[in-house]
Amino acid sequence: MDRPGFSLEPTIVTDLTEDNPLFHEEAFGPVLSFYVVDSEEEAIRPANATRLGLCSYVRDADVEHARQVAGRLKAGMVYINSCFADSPRLPFGGVKNSGFGREVSELGIGEFLNRRMVKVAR
Repeated sequence: MDRPGFSLEPTIVTDLTEDNPLFHEEAFGPVLSFYVVDSEEEAIRPANATRLGLCSYVRDADVEHARQVAGRLKAGMVYINSCFADSPRLPFGGVKNSGFGREVSELGIGEFLNRRMVKVAR
């Protein structure tokens, strides 16, 4: 980019194969990994192939079908037909190498509690 400072030009990467590190990693920056697939299964495979699992997005006019797809994604958070919809009322956190547990919201507060079960026999 023709300007001062450190910047990365917005980039779309296509034709990724499993031997490319970007196939398995999250890109932080203006980088979009674009996959052309022939089936839903082919779309879910690279989404779940990453060692990370913070967030996934599903877009579908059929919300029930989108829920089914969301259930197959290995991510701590899945947004259907929205993006960047974080809120203090919603739990935030990932799976795999993106973290363990949740923060924010009532569920997040529970991560800092040491709950105890007490049962009294009759």
